[in-house]
Amino acid sequence: MSVEPDDDELDDDVQGEHEHRFTAGAEDAGNRLDATIAARVSLPRAQVQRLIDDGKVTLGGAATPKAGARLKAGDVVVIRVPPPEPLEVTPEDIPLVILHEDADLIVIDKPAGLVVHPAAGHAAGTLVNALVFHCKDLSGINGVLRPGIVHRLDRDTSGVMIAAKSDRAHAGLTAQFAAKSAGTAAPGTGIERAYLAIAAPPPPHAAGTLRTLYGRHPVNRKKFSSKVATGKPAVTHFEIAEKLHGAALVRLRLETGRTHQIRVHASDHGWPLLGDAMYGVRPRDERLAAAAAALGRQALHAATLVFDHPITGARLSFEAPLPADLQAALAALR
Repeated sequence: MSVEPDDDELDDDVQGEHEHRFTAGAEDAGNRLDATIAARVSLPRAQVQRLIDDGKVTLGGAATPKAGARLKAGDVVVIRVPPPEPLEVTPEDIPLVILHEDADLIVIDKPAGLVVHPAAGHAAGTLVNALVFHCKDLSGINGVLRPGIVHRLDRDTSGVMIAAKSDRAHAGLTAQFAAKSAGTAAPGTGIERAYLAIAAPPPPHAAGTLRTLYGRHPVNRKKFSSKVATGKPAVTHFEIAEKLHGAALVRLRLETGRTHQIRVHASDHGWPLLGDAMYGVRPRDERLAAAAAALGRQALHAATLVFDHPITGARLSFEAPLPADLQAALAALR
């Protein structure tokens, strides 16, 4: 193989491994080995650490360096990336509403009832099963041929979702979601998400911001709570879009992305989402109860997703129309 120490490079060896090599510059001096490789080669940092542990990385000719080794200018780093392994998930021809697709990512309008990732009790019939069937050009995500799930929607939440099809897209999208959750994204960049929900009763104010700590529920560990003494920050902005019978259509914008955040914030502040079996209550009002029963799920829809394309840098925005079941609930409560 040729060696061009001043430039990133990708070669193939006889085992099908890809070899990357680069020479650390002055800007890399003092930085961690794993973080520098992740940035230079566009691999998730967790995968880089596994490659180091597996002896696939050399630093200055020495094998098995530490992930936290500090680089010096002039250090030659060589990374051997094995070919992706097939994923043990059965491809399934599940219909998908595709809003956008290119070589690196896919954006879909997820229907309510579709589980995102295989897990105990849901080994089949998931979004990942559908994506593995649909995406014929998958490259390796963390060393496995699979779509990269960089965020999730609850099974019974509908709306816009994005999945990565390549390692470089996975790394870039993951970084955008992490920056959004940490509150470090610059204005007008990174992830922006807006949701529509039916809250019953309606919020007491036309608009506002819910800013709390967030963590596991102190009693029910399957649930989350914003009424905790310690936890991560969670911020949800809301405004009433339409007043309804005993309820309201609410537009919500997430500043952070905690599990169940909207459902928990709404419930903890006295206006749970209609039909939410975990965090809501059964309405006493017959009209609300009938609408909740007909809906059969929490009234929550991921309406808009905006992000920077992880490869081209283009600012992309996608919208998913309100599905028929939520439109029917609105009609019943107008």
